[in-house]
Amino acid sequence: MRQAQKKQVEDYVALLSRAHSAIKIALKARKWDGAMELLTQCQEGAILAGNLIEEAQGEEFVTIRLLEDYCELVYQFHDKLRQGRYVDGSQAHKSLHRAMVQIKNSVEKDIPVRMEAVFLPYKASMWDSLESVWKAADEDPDCDAYVIPIPYYDKNQDGSFGEMHYEGDQYPDYVPITAYDEFDFQSHHPDMIFIHNPYDQYNYVTSVDPFFYCPNLKKYTDKLIYIPYFVLWDFKPDDKNAVESMRHFCTTPGVIHADKVIVQSEDMRQVYIDVMTEETGGNTRSYWEEKILGIGSPKFDRVLSAQGEEQEIPEEWQSVIEKPGGGRKKIILYNTSVAALLQYEDKMLAKMRDVFRVFKENREEVALLWRPHPLIKATIASMRPALWKDYELLRMEYLAEGWGIYDDTPDVDRAIAISDGYYGDGSSLVQMYQKTGKPVMIQDVDIREYEENEA
Repeated sequence: MRQAQKKQVEDYVALLSRAHSAIKIALKARKWDGAMELLTQCQEGAILAGNLIEEAQGEEFVTIRLLEDYCELVYQFHDKLRQGRYVDGSQAHKSLHRAMVQIKNSVEKDIPVRMEAVFLPYKASMWDSLESVWKAADEDPDCDAYVIPIPYYDKNQDGSFGEMHYEGDQYPDYVPITAYDEFDFQSHHPDMIFIHNPYDQYNYVTSVDPFFYCPNLKKYTDKLIYIPYFVLWDFKPDDKNAVESMRHFCTTPGVIHADKVIVQSEDMRQVYIDVMTEETGGNTRSYWEEKILGIGSPKFDRVLSAQGEEQEIPEEWQSVIEKPGGGRKKIILYNTSVAALLQYEDKMLAKMRDVFRVFKENREEVALLWRPHPLIKATIASMRPALWKDYELLRMEYLAEGWGIYDDTPDVDRAIAISDGYYGDGSSLVQMYQKTGKPVMIQDVDIREYEENEA
């Protein structure tokens, strides 16, 4: 039985106990009709409680039998009064109380509580930020865990919703998916809902469906838990410049409305606490200290787990990875970020062309695995349409030549696991990659091997 259902049963038991005292008073005052009405209400309350228990535990459950005995006792008192026979108030109260104590004890001790945890990812490529928590919930015999991918929309330049996306078919085979439009949040009222998108309506590029905004989700759960889909460079809380650069991550609706926030480290926890205390007043520090936990990111768990797993490599990648004479090339994961494109624009495209040229010339020994940030298209097309056209031409050229790997799948952990080193922009992927112990090099947009006008 769910905790919310058990609480309903306990409320019925408490209500019946109070009714017994009222029945005693009515009988002593010889208000027979009032006593009969109260007994009828006790019968109805016991039936309602029994229905809840039967639905969760089955009709043969021990508490059901105790409730049936109680209903029979109530009926006997009611029938005596209906026939005009005398019923002693103290004796009736004593009998009803004794029966109710047995029921109360059985509800408390015999009815097991099952938890229900709901996970609401929106982009499949960000599922790794929730996966290890879901696995723990799924493996708990006393917990029902649901993965419910939710739809999201591109945003037009005027802020209105554009194309809708749903990625429920892109999750690993071992993750059972529940359709978002087939899950009744109100009737389920899960104990916990986990989210990894904190922005609600305040993201300029995309938005999850408004039903899944944080204030609305809180209506349907006892505990809303936010785990960021990203990890950041770790730094000390007294690094003022670093704090200012990531302050906006701390003040999102997800942080504000969630009951618990789980971040990647204790240092990051202190940053969140300091920022939110500054935003909301010094007397709120204890609230944020209780709410924000620095117990690590599931993204790190998934990366380390993937290192020891055999990865399924697509057939079209094999031809790029394998050397003509046999053996395997070194694989370099090349990561390009949204932030770098927005900041450097054409200069960044020139850097990418340069990188592609270098790796193309060395393709006999090294395989390039290019993995652009999954939000590049939605962001650049919305905010820099002209830049998007040039970027798309470069992307299509890379795909057409076929000498490198292009990875736009949701499985970033596979790319990390099969590669031998990282090259590219500074991003949350760097933090994850460093956990593997493999080399990391950050690209400098100002350093190029070739000039643009070279043949």
